[in-house]
Amino acid sequence: MLVSALLVAAGYLLGSVATAVLVSRALGLADPRSGGSGNPGATNVLRLAGRGAAALTLAGDVVKGVVPVLAARAADLPPGLVALVGLAAFLGHLYPIFFGFRGGKGVATALGALLGMDPLLGAAVLATWIVVAGVLRYSSLAALAASVLAPVYAWVGSGHPGVVGAVSAMALLLVWRHRANIRRLLAGEEGRIGRTE
Repeated sequence: MLVSALLVAAGYLLGSVATAVLVSRALGLADPRSGGSGNPGATNVLRLAGRGAAALTLAGDVVKGVVPVLAARAADLPPGLVALVGLAAFLGHLYPIFFGFRGGKGVATALGALLGMDPLLGAAVLATWIVVAGVLRYSSLAALAASVLAPVYAWVGSGHPGVVGAVSAMALLLVWRHRANIRRLLAGEEGRIGRTE
Protein backbone atom coordinates (compact mmCIF):
# COMPACT_ATOMS: atom_id res chain seq x y z
CA MET A 1 0.00 0.00 0.00
CA LEU A 2 2.93 2.33 0.66
CA VAL A 3 4.12 1.95 -2.92
CA SER A 4 0.61 2.67 -4.18
CA ALA A 5 0.29 5.78 -2.02
CA LEU A 6 3.70 7.05 -3.12
CA LEU A 7 2.87 6.54 -6.78
CA VAL A 8 -0.48 8.31 -6.42
CA ALA A 9 1.27 11.23 -4.71
CA ALA A 10 4.00 11.26 -7.36
CA GLY A 11 1.36 11.22 -10.09
CA TYR A 12 -0.35 14.25 -8.59
CA LEU A 13 2.95 16.12 -8.18
CA LEU A 14 4.05 15.39 -11.73
CA GLY A 15 0.64 16.41 -13.01
CA SER A 16 1.02 19.67 -11.08
CA VAL A 17 3.95 20.72 -13.26
CA ALA A 18 2.33 23.36 -15.50
CA THR A 19 3.99 22.64 -18.83
CA ALA A 20 2.44 25.69 -20.51
CA VAL A 21 3.90 28.03 -17.90
CA LEU A 22 7.35 26.41 -17.99
CA VAL A 23 7.50 26.38 -21.81
CA SER A 24 6.43 30.02 -21.96
CA ARG A 25 9.03 31.03 -19.38
CA ALA A 26 11.77 29.07 -21.16
CA LEU A 27 10.96 30.81 -24.45
CA GLY A 28 10.71 34.25 -22.86
CA LEU A 29 6.97 34.48 -23.48
CA ALA A 30 4.21 35.89 -21.31
CA ASP A 31 2.51 33.64 -18.78
CA PRO A 32 -0.38 31.96 -20.69
CA ARG A 33 -2.59 32.45 -17.64
CA SER A 34 -2.44 36.20 -18.24
CA GLY A 35 -3.59 36.24 -21.86
CA GLY A 36 -6.02 34.69 -24.30
CA SER A 37 -8.42 32.40 -22.48
CA GLY A 38 -6.20 32.41 -19.41
CA ASN A 39 -5.98 28.64 -19.62
CA PRO A 40 -2.50 27.10 -19.17
CA GLY A 41 -2.89 24.56 -21.94
CA ALA A 42 -1.69 23.88 -25.46
CA THR A 43 -4.66 25.57 -27.18
CA ASN A 44 -4.10 28.86 -25.41
CA VAL A 45 -0.33 28.65 -25.94
CA LEU A 46 -1.03 28.10 -29.65
CA ARG A 47 -3.17 31.22 -29.67
CA LEU A 48 -0.57 33.31 -27.84
CA ALA A 49 2.78 31.93 -28.98
CA GLY A 50 2.37 29.75 -32.07
CA ARG A 51 2.72 26.13 -33.05
CA GLY A 52 6.19 25.40 -31.71
CA ALA A 53 5.41 26.42 -28.14
CA ALA A 54 2.02 24.72 -28.35
CA ALA A 55 3.59 21.46 -29.56
CA LEU A 56 6.04 21.47 -26.65
CA THR A 57 3.20 22.16 -24.22
CA LEU A 58 1.06 19.40 -25.68
CA ALA A 59 3.89 16.88 -25.55
CA GLY A 60 4.73 17.78 -21.97
CA ASP A 61 1.12 17.51 -20.86
CA VAL A 62 0.74 14.08 -22.46
CA VAL A 63 4.01 12.83 -21.00
CA LYS A 64 3.11 13.82 -17.45
CA GLY A 65 -0.01 11.68 -17.79
CA VAL A 66 1.82 8.71 -19.30
CA VAL A 67 4.88 8.50 -17.05
CA PRO A 68 3.27 7.95 -13.62
CA VAL A 69 0.85 5.40 -15.07
CA LEU A 70 3.68 3.44 -16.68
CA ALA A 71 5.55 3.60 -13.37
CA ALA A 72 2.49 2.15 -11.64
CA ARG A 73 2.28 -0.63 -14.21
CA ALA A 74 6.00 -1.33 -13.80
CA ALA A 75 5.39 -1.64 -10.04
CA ASP A 76 2.79 -4.31 -10.89
CA LEU A 77 -0.11 -2.46 -9.28
CA PRO A 78 -3.58 -3.83 -10.04
CA PRO A 79 -5.55 -2.07 -12.80
CA GLY A 80 -7.72 -0.07 -10.41
CA LEU A 81 -4.70 1.43 -8.66
CA VAL A 82 -2.95 2.09 -11.96
CA ALA A 83 -6.05 4.02 -13.02
CA LEU A 84 -6.01 5.90 -9.71
CA VAL A 85 -2.44 7.04 -10.39
CA GLY A 86 -3.59 8.31 -13.77
CA LEU A 87 -6.49 10.14 -12.15
CA ALA A 88 -4.07 11.71 -9.67
CA ALA A 89 -1.87 13.02 -12.49
CA PHE A 90 -4.97 14.43 -14.20
CA LEU A 91 -6.08 16.13 -10.97
CA GLY A 92 -2.60 17.57 -10.61
CA HIS A 93 -2.97 19.25 -13.99
CA LEU A 94 -6.38 20.65 -13.08
CA TYR A 95 -5.39 21.77 -9.59
CA PRO A 96 -1.58 22.12 -9.52
CA ILE A 97 -0.08 22.58 -6.08
CA PHE A 98 2.92 24.42 -7.57
CA PHE A 99 0.82 27.03 -9.38
CA GLY A 100 -1.84 28.08 -6.91
CA PHE A 101 -4.21 25.26 -7.88
CA ARG A 102 -5.00 27.11 -11.11
CA GLY A 103 -4.57 24.59 -13.88
CA GLY A 104 -5.74 23.72 -17.35
CA LYS A 105 -8.64 21.70 -18.65
CA GLY A 106 -6.70 18.45 -18.67
CA VAL A 107 -7.43 17.02 -22.11
CA ALA A 108 -3.83 16.17 -23.03
CA THR A 109 -2.92 14.87 -19.58
CA ALA A 110 -6.04 12.70 -19.52
CA LEU A 111 -5.07 11.33 -22.93
CA GLY A 112 -1.59 10.53 -21.65
CA ALA A 113 -3.01 8.74 -18.63
CA LEU A 114 -5.38 6.71 -20.82
CA LEU A 115 -2.57 5.78 -23.22
CA GLY A 116 -0.55 4.58 -20.23
CA MET A 117 -3.45 2.53 -18.86
CA ASP A 118 -4.32 0.93 -22.18
CA PRO A 119 -2.93 2.05 -25.54
CA LEU A 120 -6.10 0.91 -27.32
CA LEU A 121 -8.25 2.96 -24.94
CA GLY A 122 -6.08 6.02 -25.51
CA ALA A 123 -6.08 5.45 -29.27
CA ALA A 124 -9.89 5.20 -29.34
CA VAL A 125 -10.24 8.45 -27.41
CA LEU A 126 -7.68 10.19 -29.64
CA ALA A 127 -9.41 8.91 -32.78
CA THR A 128 -12.73 10.28 -31.50
CA TRP A 129 -11.17 13.70 -30.96
CA ILE A 130 -9.57 13.69 -34.43
CA VAL A 131 -12.78 12.69 -36.21
CA VAL A 132 -15.02 15.20 -34.43
CA ALA A 133 -12.47 18.00 -34.71
CA GLY A 134 -11.83 17.21 -38.37
CA VAL A 135 -15.51 17.17 -39.31
CA LEU A 136 -16.95 19.92 -37.09
CA ARG A 137 -13.82 22.06 -36.54
CA TYR A 138 -14.45 22.64 -32.84
CA SER A 139 -11.63 21.58 -30.50
CA SER A 140 -13.83 21.89 -27.43
CA LEU A 141 -16.64 19.82 -28.93
CA ALA A 142 -14.13 17.15 -29.94
CA ALA A 143 -12.80 17.08 -26.37
CA LEU A 144 -16.33 16.79 -24.99
CA ALA A 145 -17.23 13.96 -27.38
CA ALA A 146 -14.05 12.08 -26.52
CA SER A 147 -14.66 12.63 -22.81
CA VAL A 148 -18.22 11.30 -22.92
CA LEU A 149 -17.21 8.22 -24.89
CA ALA A 150 -14.07 7.43 -22.88
CA PRO A 151 -15.93 5.60 -20.05
CA VAL A 152 -17.81 3.57 -22.68
CA TYR A 153 -14.54 2.58 -24.31
CA ALA A 154 -13.09 1.72 -20.89
CA TRP A 155 -16.09 -0.44 -20.03
CA VAL A 156 -15.98 -2.28 -23.38
CA GLY A 157 -12.23 -2.72 -23.35
CA SER A 158 -11.53 -3.43 -19.70
CA GLY A 159 -14.71 -3.71 -17.73
CA HIS A 160 -12.66 -3.31 -14.54
CA PRO A 161 -14.71 -1.23 -12.07
CA GLY A 162 -11.69 0.73 -10.88
CA VAL A 163 -10.64 1.64 -14.40
CA VAL A 164 -14.16 2.56 -15.49
CA GLY A 165 -14.63 4.60 -12.31
CA ALA A 166 -11.39 6.55 -12.77
CA VAL A 167 -12.09 7.20 -16.45
CA SER A 168 -15.65 8.29 -15.61
CA ALA A 169 -14.32 10.72 -12.99
CA MET A 170 -11.96 12.20 -15.59
CA ALA A 171 -14.81 12.50 -18.08
CA LEU A 172 -17.07 14.33 -15.61
CA LEU A 173 -14.31 16.73 -14.66
CA LEU A 174 -13.44 17.36 -18.30
CA VAL A 175 -17.05 18.24 -19.07
CA TRP A 176 -17.15 20.51 -16.00
CA ARG A 177 -13.95 22.27 -17.03
CA HIS A 178 -15.44 22.88 -20.48
CA ARG A 179 -18.66 24.45 -19.16
CA ALA A 180 -17.79 27.89 -20.59
CA ASN A 181 -17.11 26.26 -23.97
CA ILE A 182 -20.47 24.50 -23.77
CA ARG A 183 -22.21 27.83 -23.21
CA ARG A 184 -20.40 29.33 -26.20
CA LEU A 185 -21.20 26.32 -28.37
CA LEU A 186 -24.88 26.61 -27.52
CA ALA A 187 -24.78 30.34 -28.26
CA GLY A 188 -22.94 29.80 -31.54
CA GLU A 189 -19.98 31.82 -30.28
CA GLU A 190 -17.30 29.15 -29.96
CA GLY A 191 -14.25 29.65 -32.15
CA ARG A 192 -13.52 27.03 -34.76
CA ILE A 193 -10.16 25.40 -35.35
CA GLY A 194 -8.09 27.47 -37.72
CA ARG A 195 -9.93 30.70 -37.01
CA THR A 196 -9.02 33.47 -34.61
CA GLU A 197 -11.13 33.19 -31.48
